[in-house]
Amino acid sequence: MTVQTHISGGIEYLERPGQGDGPVLVLLHGIGSNAMSFAPFLDQIAPSFRVIVWNAPGYGGSEPLAKDWPQAADYAEALKGFLDRLGLERVLLVGHSLGTLIAAAFATAHPDRVAHLLLASTALGHGVTPGSALSAAAQKRLDDLAALGAEKFAEARAARLVFEPEANPDLVARVYDAMSRVSSPGYDMAVRMLASGRLLDDAARLTVPTDVIVGSEDVVTPPEAARKTYAAIPSAVRGTFTEVPSAGHALYQQAPRAFAAALASMTSPAQ
Repeated sequence: MTVQTHISGGIEYLERPGQGDGPVLVLLHGIGSNAMSFAPFLDQIAPSFRVIVWNAPGYGGSEPLAKDWPQAADYAEALKGFLDRLGLERVLLVGHSLGTLIAAAFATAHPDRVAHLLLASTALGHGVTPGSALSAAAQKRLDDLAALGAEKFAEARAARLVFEPEANPDLVARVYDAMSRVSSPGYDMAVRMLASGRLLDDAARLTVPTDVIVGSEDVVTPPEAARKTYAAIPSAVRGTFTEVPSAGHALYQQAPRAFAAALASMTSPAQ
């Protein structure tokens, strides 16, 4: 199927039209990635699904948010406006890594808009108070990007997202390509959001069916973080927990069939 690129209200996104009256699936990428990282994966998704992949504010052709230190709720409200403009009332929502913070914030604020939620490679956030000193990990991200530039920054980090990178050079190259395109101020804002993020708080407030998936060899957002997220979800809406063997953080790229199977299980129709 043809993948189209559009811009709506300052948000750039990819769209793969669906066949028939299938559900609408919205995908949210991670902090070192972009919408195009999903493009090779879209063929794995059932043709009945209409698929929307945004470039988060400040990524690709999307305009950054107005706040210097936005929180997950700010990205969630940007997502609401985006879905409103597209006339999408209820969707299947998937967040990967940093996208899990946005997806969970959106689902807690607007549960009527989410038929089913999938949290992949969950980023818990660092829980610092907005405006205070950044966590050490977040500050290092900003310092490294400023010192190295995007290409060298990606060169230093990309292999860490892939299990057995030496055996998967093509996958490392794809991860590198996306990461080498990050830029200020969008990336800086996303880092601050990550630093102040509290995914477990939002997970505990979820009222929509929610699944969790993680790669067994993920060293960026390890399985322990995914298990904590899953445990925090209220039992009434807690769905499936999947740990994919021999897969790292770049989960939908390294284990596309397992990721596609998790999407296929989100059977609630988007209305």
